[in-house]
Parts: sequence; structure tokens; C-alpha cells
Amino acid sequence: MTFIDTLIQGEQGLFKPESLTPMQKMTLRFVVVGLVYYAFAVIEGMIMRVVEAVHLPFVSEEQFFAILTAHPLVGIFGSTYSIVFGAFLFLVPFLMKKPLWSLKLGHWTFGLLAGGTFVFWSAGFLSHYSPLYTLYWPLPADFSQFSVVGGIFFIAGIALVMAGAALFVINVFKTITYTPPGWDKQPAGALLGSALGLSGLRNLFRKEKKEHLVPLPVAAVARGSVDTALNTAVILFTGVLILVYMVGHVLGFDLKHSAIDALLYKNWFWWGLDLIADGLVLIFVAGAWYLLATMITGKKLFMENIARAALLVELVVSWTVWSHHLMSDQAQPGILKLVSGEMVTAFELITQGLAFAITLITLWNARPLKMTQPLKFLFGGLLGFALAVPAGIMQADLGLNRILHNTQWVVGPHVHVAILVGLTMTLYAAIYLLLPVLTNGAKLWSDKLANVHFWCHLLGGIGMGAFMGMAGLQGMLRRTLYFGGEFRTYMILAALAGALLLVGFLAFFLNIVMTVGLRGVVGIFLPSKLKTKDLLPAGN
Repeated sequence: MTFIDTLIQGEQGLFKPESLTPMQKMTLRFVVVGLVYYAFAVIEGMIMRVVEAVHLPFVSEEQFFAILTAHPLVGIFGSTYSIVFGAFLFLVPFLMKKPLWSLKLGHWTFGLLAGGTFVFWSAGFLSHYSPLYTLYWPLPADFSQFSVVGGIFFIAGIALVMAGAALFVINVFKTITYTPPGWDKQPAGALLGSALGLSGLRNLFRKEKKEHLVPLPVAAVARGSVDTALNTAVILFTGVLILVYMVGHVLGFDLKHSAIDALLYKNWFWWGLDLIADGLVLIFVAGAWYLLATMITGKKLFMENIARAALLVELVVSWTVWSHHLMSDQAQPGILKLVSGEMVTAFELITQGLAFAITLITLWNARPLKMTQPLKFLFGGLLGFALAVPAGIMQADLGLNRILHNTQWVVGPHVHVAILVGLTMTLYAAIYLLLPVLTNGAKLWSDKLANVHFWCHLLGGIGMGAFMGMAGLQGMLRRTLYFGGEFRTYMILAALAGALLLVGFLAFFLNIVMTVGLRGVVGIFLPSKLKTKDLLPAGN
């Protein structure tokens, strides 16, 4: 086949969208849209890197800060949420060997995530809405800084995403606990307890170990979904609160002197947001590591009962760790800074380190292993968190926090390395592993392009995080645009590393398109001709 033929039809014409089940198509839609929004985030990140290195006259200060506001949310909600939710809506019924509770609800989740992200991204792009802290607005607010109308649409987009997240959580727990029509009655309470890690905790103290009703990766999804639900409630409430201020301003009511306590508001916001940053991400990632390790090796997970019990322990950690974001806030009580900010945060080294060790030992016990693309990217994801978690623990020291807080160190070695290298490479490992399952055996077009993707992404992600961190150690603040050029060398190096990330993504995107073909990509978004009930996993 010529290049053009392959581009249109896919690798050897093996991928046929008409042969896919509705579940497979829905999952692939999540992945495709998630990758498109990842491209948005990468391009916006590159614009910011270049502007920090070389002033671009066509990018105004207002546009820069609008990009800075939307950029992390597009990456988290538009890309990561979409890929993770799509994968888990497929894997939960697949591993439970039962139909998804509601395929229709899955489609609504997809539409709300994709549409909501586009709404809040457009609000920032068109109105230059840029409060910098995204939803974190130290009330009372000064509306002279940005467009109130743009803010209303921005918050409305976030609300749509949160509604989609709520539907995802409902679908996950209902799928775990419900009894499909015609099946023997399933023990909903026991299934829920197993999903939350109780069965693993009990097995630690039993002489005769009992079989678990829920596979470990599904338990991790369920446990992470608890934090997703709580985060959704917090962000929705916060969005409504901000909308009250905005609408009041439009109607001529001055709410600047309301009774809202700023310190209470900040603690509420960071508690909710940290359920994603330090709870949901680490739990979902641990579950993905366990799934990848067992699927790659074909072996049982090492210390499975301890891994399950750790998911329950992480519940306590993720709910009590938020105060490290407020360690430099003079009004924050010292006991919260010490217990939540330092001690509980340091405990994350144990919970995440345990998941790290269990995954590596499972792989070690299965030697010899072939260095496949999923295994390679899994190692990259492990390395990303091995670098980013200690960097975050350093920030959670009261002394170092005075130096590192609000500098490029926070978003470089910690945030970007954790998300770009740790989380994203784990997701890429899952995509490479599940691609044949989701496409009924389609073969990856080029291993060479996959290798380019791996090295460019790994070196680009670590490099960009490192150079941003070096600038932070020299005093470069985050959420700040510098025109004097005092940090230009670091920003040029960070931009070059970011360019590697872009090259890696383009190699991956071309590889996927050439694998399934343009007809295949279009076919993913067309209705399935198969009956949902014919194959598992399927909807009800």
C-alpha cells in the first residue's frame, strides 16, 4: 500500500469501524477527543514557553494570561479526564465481565466533557478571561480586571465538565454493584466493600484468605471515583459561588463586602482541588500500573491484599493533605500546616512508594520480559512519579516552602513532570496496550515512530520540568510574565524541551492515524451497526 492508501484506510486495512461494538466506539471517541485537547494544551504550552523566552508582539499580556488560565484545565479536564474516563468506562465492565450499566450515560459523559472544555477554552480565548487561579478567586473579587460575561461562560463550561464527571461516577458504581437482567442476584454491598478495599484489609487479618469479588484495577477505579465525586461537588459549589458574584455585578449589586471568609474559602477550594492533584491522580495511576503490570506479565499482582488495603488508607491521606498549598499563607493555622501540610504530605511517599514497589516487583518476578511499547511507557510513567513526588515533598517543608512557593519550581519539577511524564506516559502505555483490544486486532503502523514518541516525550518532559525548576530556584515566579530577559536562558532551554514534547506527540498522532486510517477515525464517530447486547463489554 502507498502512504496515501495507508493514510486513508489504515495499516493493511485491518481496522474496520463497522466491526466495533458500541462500547469500543465510545471508548475510542473519548481517546480521540482527549488527544485533540492534549494537542491544544501542548500548543498553548509552547506559546507560553516561547513568549517567556522571546517576546512575541502578536501575543498580548491579556492573551498570555488567558492561555495560562485555560491551559491546565484543558490538559486536565479536556484531555486527561476524557482519556481516563473513556478507558475506565470500558475496563470496568470488561474486567467485571458484565455490561456497562448505561451506555447512554457514557455518551452523555463524553458530550459534556468535550463540550464543556470547548466552552471554557473559548471563553478564555475570546474574552481573555484570566483570573490565573482558574476557579480559585480570593473573594471579594475585582471585576475591573476581566470580562464578567467571559467569566460566566468560563464557569458554565467548567460546570458542564463537572456534570459529566458526576455521570461517570454514577456509571462506575452502578456497573460494579447492579445485577444485569437475567443474571442471578449479585451482592451489591459486598461488591461495593470489595471495590473500596475492605476485602483486602480484612484478608490481612484472616488465616484463610477469601477471593475478591472485584478485580484490583476496578477497586482502584472505584476508590478514585470517590475523590472524583467529592471534587465535583466542591468545584460545582465554587463555580456557583463565583457566578453569584458575577451575576450580581451584572445586575448592579455590589457583593464585595459579603460575609464570606477568605481563609475558609481557600481551605475549601484547595481541599476539593487536591482531591484531584494528590488523591485521584495517584489512585487512578496506581490502578493503571497494577492493570498494566498484570496484563503485560500475565501474572498475579505481588502483595495484592496489601495493595487493596493501601487504596483504603489512601482515602484518609487524600482527604487530609490539602494544607500544603497554604503553608505560606500567614492566616493558616500552624497545626494545619504541620499535620496536614508536612506530615500527611510526607506519608504520600509511603502510599505512592508502595504502589511503585508492588508494580516493579510484579514485573521483576515475571522475567524475562520483552521490552514492548506498553512496558517501555510504563517504565517512563514510573520514572516520572519517582521524580515528581519527592519534588512535591520538598515543597511541603515549612522552610523550603518559603523559598519554593509560587515559583516555577512548583509547576516544573513537580506539576509538569508528574502530569507529562508520570501520568501521561502511563496513559500512553495503556493506549498502546489496549489499542488491539479496542480495534479488534489492528497492528501499530510503526514501532520506529513509537520509539521517537517515547524518547521525545520522556526527555522533553523531564527537560522542561528541570529547566523551569532551575529558573524557580533563581527566583522566577509562576503566573508572571517577564520582559527583562533575566530568566531567558532557562526559558529558551525549556522551550526547546517543550518542542521535543510536540515532536513526540506528532509522531504518536501520525502513528495512530496511519494505524486506523482517516476512514477509521471518521467511522469511530458514526453509529455502530452491531447490537450492544451481542458482545461484552456492552451497554444495557
